[in-house]
Amino acid sequence: MRKRVVVTGMGVVSAVGNSVPEFWNSLVEGKDGAKEITVFDASPYRTRIACEVVGLDLGAHFWKKEARRLSRCDQFGLVAFREAWGTARFDQNPVNKERAGVVLGAGSGGILSVEKYFRDFYQGKGRPSPSLLISYSLATTTDLIAIESGLKGPRTTTATVCSSSSASIGVAYDLIQMGLADAVVTGGSDSLCEVSYSGFSSLKLVDPEGCRPFDKRRQGLIIGEGAGILILEELGHALRRDALIHAEFLGYGICADAYHLTAPEPNGEGVERVIRGALSHAGVSPEEVDTINAHGTATPFNDIAETRGIKRVFGERAKEVPISGIKSMVGHCLGSAGGIEAVATVLTIKNGVIPPTIHYEVPDPHCDLNYTPNRSMKKDVRVAISNSFAFGGNNVCLVFGKYISNAECGVRNAE
Repeated sequence: MRKRVVVTGMGVVSAVGNSVPEFWNSLVEGKDGAKEITVFDASPYRTRIACEVVGLDLGAHFWKKEARRLSRCDQFGLVAFREAWGTARFDQNPVNKERAGVVLGAGSGGILSVEKYFRDFYQGKGRPSPSLLISYSLATTTDLIAIESGLKGPRTTTATVCSSSSASIGVAYDLIQMGLADAVVTGGSDSLCEVSYSGFSSLKLVDPEGCRPFDKRRQGLIIGEGAGILILEELGHALRRDALIHAEFLGYGICADAYHLTAPEPNGEGVERVIRGALSHAGVSPEEVDTINAHGTATPFNDIAETRGIKRVFGERAKEVPISGIKSMVGHCLGSAGGIEAVATVLTIKNGVIPPTIHYEVPDPHCDLNYTPNRSMKKDVRVAISNSFAFGGNNVCLVFGKYISNAECGVRNAE
């Protein structure tokens, strides 16, 4: 019998807020997190903006020496983890640490620190600190969280860049289903770095005027950074701890386009397959989906492919389903994008508000769905999906639902 898996903790660091309440308020208000880059010298590039995290008081979270040894990515991941751990009330109701794991997604990881090490080395700025190389491994944030929490259960790191942390949430769910863990810390963390920024810039995928998903004037994405951490827990385990349940994770889909290293399959065939697979795995019909958190990168081809894939799944009803593109506010956070957007999707269900897609002004005839333009909308959301698509055609779709107790399920089934 399939176990029920619920979300009992969440934490966020982002360009629009460094806690879940601040993040959510900014999304609802349509706050744009894009700003001039300060973490590296962006003057050589044709664009110089990103959704950079600001206002994070490292002194409130780390000793000075500790902060120096941690990469920016690790700092984000640990801060978000601590918030999630606290909201899951594990401090008051301890978990069996041999039955709890850590599964995170990764993108650039601590490459910003590695870049600093080699820049200082080749520019002859004394002897660079070897601690800058500690975070070279993409698994470092995962390991640091496990060490800090003492969790000794399953631990792994997924790396498909833009869909990494969505894939990690699926892996976390499977570990609980297989009986290998009662609870799993999951999601992802990622930071800005020059190698990622230069790569997207060379592909001419960065919009110098801001991120405008599904708008006809869109020219590309805005790179973001941050962390989105969730704690998934088997329902019975959560109830025995008297945990606060935010939503239920119903299932997921994962597939590949097998089409191109950077371009999406243009007709949305991969998008269709991953959404249908996710809904089937979750036991949900397309008619039950109340909203979609879109991948919505604002690149010319991705938005069209995603729109076409949604139409292939939902048919005529596609135009009735509100779609939210929060990358217009937080940027494309690469390895942490799926985790941050999963938190936003859970909050959408919990609060009954769909965040807007900002900067949407000129409709594109190829993108003709309801993208919740510029203003959030109130709606009772029972089921929501979150899409993540990555280079190489690595597709993931997550399905979340409003939590209904077993007693309520029994009453509804009887009716």
